[in-house]
Amino acid sequence: MISEIQFQNELQLIIQNAIREDVGDGDHSSLSCIPASAEGKAKLLVKDAGIIAGVAFAKMIFNFVDANLKVETLIQDGASVTHGEVVFYVSGSSQSILKAERLVLNSMQRMSAIATKTKKYVDILQGTNTKILDTRKTTPGFRACEKWAVTIGGGENHRFALYDMIMLKDNHIDFAGGITNAITKTKEYLKSNNKDLKIIVEARNLDEIKEILQNDGVYRILIDNFNFEDTKTAVALIGSQCLTESSGNINEKTIREYAECGVNYISSGALTHSVYNMDLSLKAI
Repeated sequence: MISEIQFQNELQLIIQNAIREDVGDGDHSSLSCIPASAEGKAKLLVKDAGIIAGVAFAKMIFNFVDANLKVETLIQDGASVTHGEVVFYVSGSSQSILKAERLVLNSMQRMSAIATKTKKYVDILQGTNTKILDTRKTTPGFRACEKWAVTIGGGENHRFALYDMIMLKDNHIDFAGGITNAITKTKEYLKSNNKDLKIIVEARNLDEIKEILQNDGVYRILIDNFNFEDTKTAVALIGSQCLTESSGNINEKTIREYAECGVNYISSGALTHSVYNMDLSLKAI
């Protein structure tokens, strides 16, 4: 996984690019009618219900726009919220608050939706030993925030990107000439390039599970698009040789039964690609 320094750098890049995109050469709506010396206060109002996420990120945005803005936090990331609650107050330059407003809302609305969906899946898995993972099916340019939201909701992060873990999926295997070739070439590549990356290999059927198990050095097997019975068989075959992960169109109706098959992890792209933003607003007071 990426380091904390890399993660923080990603967040700063997101903010810089978003402000560039949104503000350009100036917020002329505010510049035209609000004096530079004007100060004000606004509240982050919840108009929905779920898990709030992005409070810490909002503080980063406000600080980037204007280090003199002050944020009074009433509700922290990961808390359950309902309609009418106030998450925080922000005070200082009225122009600065308005410049940051849309980025704060866009970010928090999406992060809160992801955290809410993740928490729902985590709750369904209560009592099992299975953890929920995200995927790389994220919004381009906003991945760090979306993966952060998953952890706020109680889930765990899969690899961050292509560079921090090896994941040999169906196309890699087919292009490489089979499972054993793909694994062998991967281990040779890692050794020759002095890289220490974990290897995950996808299996499409039980025969592929058996072939993967004939190779050393595999960290986790991705049991992709298996039915319940075949998943149970796969878990029994794998035993303690490596970790297991189920994936493939798993939803809130099926996730519990897949967990009860005994897999260590379930990965779901739906955590980040199929959510409806939480309704939030920033209101001047």
